[in-house]
Amino acid sequence: METITLVAQGEEITLKVLEQTKIAGIEYLLVEDACEEEEDACGYILRAQKTDAHQEEVTYEFVEDDQELAYISKIFEELIDDLKIVSE
Repeated sequence: METITLVAQGEEITLKVLEQTKIAGIEYLLVEDACEEEEDACGYILRAQKTDAHQEEVTYEFVEDDQELAYISKIFEELIDDLKIVSE
C-alpha cells in the first residue's frame, strides 16, 4: 500500500493512501493514519494543490469545507464498496 509523508509544523505525518480520484481536474486522496497502535484508524481526504504551474511538485491540503467533504466522501464510498465514512 502506498504511503505519503506530510510535514506539518515541523512534524512528519505518514499516511496510507487508500484510494485516489480526480474530480473536475482536482486530485483527491483518501488516506488513513498509518499508526499501527490504534485499533480504529482515522481517515482524511486530501486535495492536491500544484505549487507552481510549471513544476511537478504537489502539496496536499486537508479538505475542511463541509460541502466539499460530504460530496467527495460519497464518491469515495462508491469507489470502495465496504467503506462507510463518518464525519465527526
